[in-house]
Amino acid sequence: MIESRLREQICLFGRSLFERGLTPGSSGNISVRLDSGGWLVTPTNASLGFLDPAQISKLDASGNLKSGDPPTKEIPLHAALYETRRSARAIVHLHCAHCVALSMLPEINPRAALPPLTPYYVMRCGATALVPYYRPGDAAVADAIRGLAGQYSCVLLSNHGPVVSGDTIEAAVFAMEELEETAKLYLMMRGMNPRTLTPEQVADLSSTFGLALPDSSA
Repeated sequence: MIESRLREQICLFGRSLFERGLTPGSSGNISVRLDSGGWLVTPTNASLGFLDPAQISKLDASGNLKSGDPPTKEIPLHAALYETRRSARAIVHLHCAHCVALSMLPEINPRAALPPLTPYYVMRCGATALVPYYRPGDAAVADAIRGLAGQYSCVLLSNHGPVVSGDTIEAAVFAMEELEETAKLYLMMRGMNPRTLTPEQVADLSSTFGLALPDSSA
């Protein structure tokens, strides 16, 4: 896809996420990997609801700013996910409330932050990892992401928010929305012993839709 269209898509999806309250203020960031090996990424301290295509940060393959405004401080996070998930072409990081709430709960399994509540969670997200808290922008988060060895397209940062990758920006946004809705369902059903998908049902989804699911056993 041509760069100008990718810039427009970042702004379009960013505004949609912002207007639906999925990331408040100037929180959250979006990046897209270019065929050249560089990226387009949202600027630092920019609201996703009011992005200008011309001001989107353009980085080279080494992460150096080539044009646009200074990029988000979360560059190490994005870089580590692109490095370990070669299929990833876009990354969305938000501060959506239900995912942040989920990341604070003591019972969460770091290798499976959510159970398989719905087929679309399995199909769009697979499984979600939880990594420890790091200060926003801390380069150490990159090591935590690398430690997942590229198995997860969805990651929760403790007390911070979710990070989701996809093979297109549209896929990453749709998976992010599915993750947030599933976190909401989990919080609604917490303590009520809900019926989840069985291992056989998950295996059927994996076989039918060609899903590469990580080993999320404790």
